[in-house]
Amino acid sequence: MNIEQQPLPSSQPLAEAMIHHYSKVGYFYEYDLTRREEWVRRIDWLKQSDGRRLDRIKLTQVLKDFNREHNPHEAVMASIDLLEQEGTAVIVGGQQSGLLTGPLFVIYKALSIIKAAKEAQEKLSHPVVPVFWIAGEDHDWDEVDHTYLLSADQQIKRIRIAKRSEQRTPVSQVKVMQEDWGQIADELDNLLQNTEFKSGLLDAYRTLASQSGTLTECFAKLIGTLFGRFGLIVMDSADPHLRKLEVPVFERMIKQNDELEQAYLSAGKELAAGGFSLQADVHEGGANLFYVHEGERKLLFKQKGVFTDRKGTCSFSADELLAELHAHPERFSNNVLTRPLMQDSVLPVLGTVLGAGEIAYWALTGKAFQAFGIQMPVLVPRESFTMIDGAVQRNMEKYGLEWNDVNNKDSLSDKREAWLKEQDHLHLEERFAEIKSSFEAMYNPLIEQLGTVQAGLIKLGGANRDKIIEQIEYLRNKSMDALAKSNDSGVRHFERIEQSVIPMGRLQERTYNAFYYLNRYGWSWIDELAGIPYDVTGTHRILYL
Repeated sequence: MNIEQQPLPSSQPLAEAMIHHYSKVGYFYEYDLTRREEWVRRIDWLKQSDGRRLDRIKLTQVLKDFNREHNPHEAVMASIDLLEQEGTAVIVGGQQSGLLTGPLFVIYKALSIIKAAKEAQEKLSHPVVPVFWIAGEDHDWDEVDHTYLLSADQQIKRIRIAKRSEQRTPVSQVKVMQEDWGQIADELDNLLQNTEFKSGLLDAYRTLASQSGTLTECFAKLIGTLFGRFGLIVMDSADPHLRKLEVPVFERMIKQNDELEQAYLSAGKELAAGGFSLQADVHEGGANLFYVHEGERKLLFKQKGVFTDRKGTCSFSADELLAELHAHPERFSNNVLTRPLMQDSVLPVLGTVLGAGEIAYWALTGKAFQAFGIQMPVLVPRESFTMIDGAVQRNMEKYGLEWNDVNNKDSLSDKREAWLKEQDHLHLEERFAEIKSSFEAMYNPLIEQLGTVQAGLIKLGGANRDKIIEQIEYLRNKSMDALAKSNDSGVRHFERIEQSVIPMGRLQERTYNAFYYLNRYGWSWIDELAGIPYDVTGTHRILYL
């Protein structure tokens, strides 16, 4: 495998600045990830603040129970035992529980967590374990119910799992029927090309799915199968046993809700003043907490001292909400702004692995961390890759294409058109253009002269001219189609490059699912990715397989 660094233009200038120009935006954050002394400072703060977080013994018992069921690797149990010891820190990152693990970047995030934990432990000579936080409390089913694969005939195909209720229920509580898991297995079987790894991959999926009642459970088992041997602990934010432990944290969030709201609003104003767009919604009166009412997850707001949802279907005074919390903690969850506070109140977080968009919206939480009496952890960008297999690489070389030629749909389309033009040895485009121009140059003066004979002939002549030009254009288009068909092999090569590298005009890691690559390269593909040298800045890299 050859590896080539290819930084991508960032769509998140705030994240770009935090990684490469920390001094310009450091007042939104807490630690500069590129300086070792900042990591040491974070370790020191974790030692001093250990009593502010959940009891380690109780927390690790919850983690043991969850991982014994879904991720029972001995390396994972060793990580949990280490976490139980005072002083052990974690590198954590999270994601929604997508179908078949979701897009490739979820795989890269898990690997980044593992690598960052290993790197920190070695360089700081301090115990650090990796943790994957599944956002099972999220209710956006449409975001997680599908994934994309490149089929055996090189077509982009979507696989989607059904939801049998329209309620906005947390994903961890949505039941998936065995017949639905079976339908996914059948689609995989039909779409994936036949390889030496296919049978074992499908058998592994069927076994894990048959033991899963929800998307979150299947996701946890798949992540465990792929990364358990690296000691990656998996936890579900919607785990009811974890929720009971979190009651004191939610209680503080309710009691300090006005203070937290002002912190988010103030940070939002500072970001806007600095020319940065807000990457998360910040509302006046926003409680930044969710409550599950009659099976539906509802975002809470404050109106005249009452906590209620937008439609007013449920409402509580602060005291009533606290009573409800103690009676039914499983009904409460965080939004994107309070989740970072919960994460740091639950775990001894040395660093949290984030995508660029997440780094940008975490800037909104800095003042809230201060108001809550804790510190934002080190923010660690996840690693980013594009994989180019041998056939695609050969096609790129054949047509003289570099990464910058294929990294977006428009540039690749321009290169394809330029190549097709080079195949036009008759210079059809130029000749048809010349014919149109010459025809109009001769015909237009004639039309004007005909107007001296009879005024109506000008309109008739114009219509006649347009029909002739239309026919010339028709023949031009047919000729160009014929040219393309005569070079069909090359056109298909360009299509394969596009579908492999920038499917649907997006980065490969944001579209395709890991099962395509597991089917092609086997389980050892994960080991190859794990063996790639760690890059703390998350610079995009091209992997030539």
